[in-house]
Amino acid sequence: MKKILGLGLVFLFGIFLASCQTQGVINTWADIEDRGYFIVGLDDTFAPMGFRDSEGNLVGFDVDLAKEVSRRLGVEVRFQPIDWDAKVLELNAGTIDMIWNGLTITESRLEEMSFSFPYIANSQIIMVKAGSTIETMDDLIGKTVGVQISSASDDAVSSSEIFDDLGDYERYDTFNLALIELTNGTIDAVVIDEIMGRYIISQNPSLYEVLEDNFGDETYGVGFRLESTDIRDQINAALIAMIEDGTAAEISTTWFNEDIFLTNE
Repeated sequence: MKKILGLGLVFLFGIFLASCQTQGVINTWADIEDRGYFIVGLDDTFAPMGFRDSEGNLVGFDVDLAKEVSRRLGVEVRFQPIDWDAKVLELNAGTIDMIWNGLTITESRLEEMSFSFPYIANSQIIMVKAGSTIETMDDLIGKTVGVQISSASDDAVSSSEIFDDLGDYERYDTFNLALIELTNGTIDAVVIDEIMGRYIISQNPSLYEVLEDNFGDETYGVGFRLESTDIRDQINAALIAMIEDGTAAEISTTWFNEDIFLTNE
C-alpha cells in the first residue's frame, strides 16, 4: 500500500477557521481600499516565487509582483505564510484575500476559486539524484516518488497512468522536505514544478538531474474567492499595465534572466 505522509489535521483546522471567520470576508476592491491592504497567502518555502532569504526576509518573483501591484493600486500588501494543504480553507475563511505563489490553474481548482489570467507557463518535471539509473518515466515503476501534498505535482502524479505501478508514493508538507529525502536516498525521485526545480538545480548543479519526460504542462495564476471577481479584476488590470510598460519583464529578468511572463491574450 502506498504511504501517505504529511496529511496534518486539515479537517480540524477547517473547523477552527470556520469558527473564527464566519463573517467579514472581503470580496470587493472598495473594502480592500477601506482596510488599506490586501493579504497574500503563500508557501514561504517555494523558491523562487516566494521564500526566505539567508536573513529570513520574504523574497521572490511573486513577492516582487505583488509588491509592485500594491504600489500601483495604492494599498499595502501583507504576506501570510499558509499550510499549502489548507489553502482553499484559508481563502474561503477570509484569513487571506488571494493565493499568489506559483498556483497552478487546474479544472478542480476552477471549481473552488477564481483566477487571474495565466501569467507564467510551467510543467511538472521529474528530478532525480545526479547519476541515478532512472532515465525515463517508465523507470519510476517500482520506485518511490515524492511530491508536496495538495500540489499540482500531487494531482498530476496521482491521476497518471503510472501511479498504480509506483513502488511507493510519499506526500510531504513542502517540496524542500521531499528534496531532502531525495538527497538522503530515502526516495528515488521528486515530481516538482519546473519553475522551482530549475531554480534549485541552478543553486545545486551537481546534486540533481531532470528527466526529459514530465507529467504535463500548465500555467500559473493568482487565486481568489469565487465571489472576489472585483478584487481579481483590479489585480489583473495592474498586471496587464506592468506587462505593457515593461515592469513585468524587468522583474522576470531579475529572477529568471529572461522575460517568461505570458501576455494576457
